[in-house]
Amino acid sequence: MSHALIVEDEPDAAEMMAALIATEDFTVATANTLRDARRQIALQQPDIVLLDLQLPDGSGMELFEDAELIAHSEVVLITGHASLETSIQALRLGAADYLIKPVNIKQLQGILSRVMRPSALKAELQTLTKEWEKTGHFGQLWGRSAPMQRIYEQVARVAGTAVSVFITGESGTGKEVVAQTVHDLSRRRKRPFLAVNCGAISPNLIESEIFGHEKGSFTGAERQHQGFFERAHGGTLFLDEITEMPLDLQVKLLRVLETGTFMRVGSTTSQQSDVRIIAATNRLPDQAVASGKLREDLMYRLNVFPIDMPPLRDRGEDVGLLAEHFLHDVCQREGQNKRFTPAALQRLSRYRWPGNVRELRNVVQRAYVMAAAETITDEWLPNESVGAGSNGGAAQDIGGAASIRLPLGTSMAAAERLLILATLAHFNNHKERTAAVLGVSLKTLYNRLKEYASEDESLASNEATPER
Repeated sequence: MSHALIVEDEPDAAEMMAALIATEDFTVATANTLRDARRQIALQQPDIVLLDLQLPDGSGMELFEDAELIAHSEVVLITGHASLETSIQALRLGAADYLIKPVNIKQLQGILSRVMRPSALKAELQTLTKEWEKTGHFGQLWGRSAPMQRIYEQVARVAGTAVSVFITGESGTGKEVVAQTVHDLSRRRKRPFLAVNCGAISPNLIESEIFGHEKGSFTGAERQHQGFFERAHGGTLFLDEITEMPLDLQVKLLRVLETGTFMRVGSTTSQQSDVRIIAATNRLPDQAVASGKLREDLMYRLNVFPIDMPPLRDRGEDVGLLAEHFLHDVCQREGQNKRFTPAALQRLSRYRWPGNVRELRNVVQRAYVMAAAETITDEWLPNESVGAGSNGGAAQDIGGAASIRLPLGTSMAAAERLLILATLAHFNNHKERTAAVLGVSLKTLYNRLKEYASEDESLASNEATPER
């Protein structure tokens, strides 16, 4: 039977929690001071410590100063309000989660259901590290390069906590795979992992999809609908392309993060949220805020633990490993083994991969299909990227010999626009092929083109307005 220690100086609150925890198949001890907490831990090592921040003889954070004392216990902070500062401090000190006073029963039950000793998590990470050293993969991630080693370190550090994670990086770099790996290594692994592409849902439906709706709340709502927050209860909700979420909905998401509650569309009853949020964007967060695509307060609330995914061109030594991995998956699925020639692997390593890992996977799948024999040559592989231009700008291969040049100082938004429009023109306005080469969803491409059209109309309108 698992053992819990409640460190709380309010007798009524401690008694209430003790009674509840006892019904969850735990033995329970209580302490109302830091001194008493240390004595209780020495007497019987708890599996979980529920630690109040404000105690008569100091801050609950002081308990972390004796690392050996709580090395084998999961620590959950109890705080009067949820704050970004508390989350960051708790992460740095090693807390697994935190509860807000007054303690919500469902949230407490959720935490108790996920109790896992830090030593068990540490042992898992050691096993993963050995596996990475042997095979080159860490969980669902692949790569031996220095940039990926840094990603593994960050994932290992944050997975065992409950803080929000904000993943940035170009399209196709594997942000969802990172989110899935964080979930798989977390205490929430037995509960759902739901991935939502905010750019692929109609703006008219996204609130209903995320928060759910009541029957009759709008035309066509013929029954009650559970949103992603309810379906991911106890697990992880991955919000990809968060900057595509309408601003009015970003306000409601911020409220969920701050209060832990939400309401279905058409309802006046609050629902409790026990979900870990991992968000991602292929835009630079500060630039998204400046352009009005992301609320600044939401960015700070999501960006508790940032992870920046490196583009594939910055981890060239991983290309061969990834290509072999994708080829192995295709061979397993199709039932016929094929292999790359040395020349094919060399061609792959020289290419710049504007669509990143997603493009590499698509190229491998196409090459497998097109290869008539058991060996895959460089015949169906992309041409090498054109090198840097003489003006210091970058020239990038776009599915062939076409290229664009960008002068130094070009903003990321302007560069993205030029690349998208140039690629679209190169493929004769074929949007599906353009989206595939750029490594973005078709919905994202349509959203970008709609933005550019709106910007052009606004510019034309301003130019047509006579000066007074």
